[in-house]
Amino acid sequence: MAKKEKPQKKKKGRSVQNLIGIKTFTKYGLATNKGELLFYLVSPTNISVLSYVNIEIKIRHLMMVLSAIPDIEITCTDSSECFDDNKAYLHDRLSEEQNPKVRKIIKKDIDFLDNIQMEMATARQFLFIARLKNTKDKQTFDTANRIEKVISEQGFEVQRMKKADIKRFLALYFEASMNGEAMPDVDGEQFYEVDNDENSED
Repeated sequence: MAKKEKPQKKKKGRSVQNLIGIKTFTKYGLATNKGELLFYLVSPTNISVLSYVNIEIKIRHLMMVLSAIPDIEITCTDSSECFDDNKAYLHDRLSEEQNPKVRKIIKKDIDFLDNIQMEMATARQFLFIARLKNTKDKQTFDTANRIEKVISEQGFEVQRMKKADIKRFLALYFEASMNGEAMPDVDGEQFYEVDNDENSED
């Protein structure tokens, strides 16, 4: 007699938020599964106009920052949206389109995106990221200020990123939107607020 197979339990799907490892925004940064992240935006320096001596000085200053905060992480990202996917789509449309008037419009769109991308070719942003674990609110506050002071004292133009700045960075990083700061903290939050407003008027 064949054994009855046990019904398999349906595994609960993981949300994108869980897959990325992000929990929520905090007072000073972003809570993740591996600790709280503090973000600092550092303005880039155009070293092409600096002398060899000044470049060496900048490198030494960066080394001083890394010595003072050895666990800090550095990332470089685009500070604006990338248009490569849009351009690839338009080139595909251009190869398929037979109507000369439509082809002319598509070519103008491609030229427009080329011009924008040329203007933003050097648009980069540098982020210094500190990861804190098991710290209380006062400790986080003191550490956040200390890190900003250390970076600033070495001649870097720095500012600690607030929630709107972090949201915009995440939106650009995951290629979601140019207006990340306008996104709700929780997906669908804006619709929940609208429903509540309508119910309160009844």
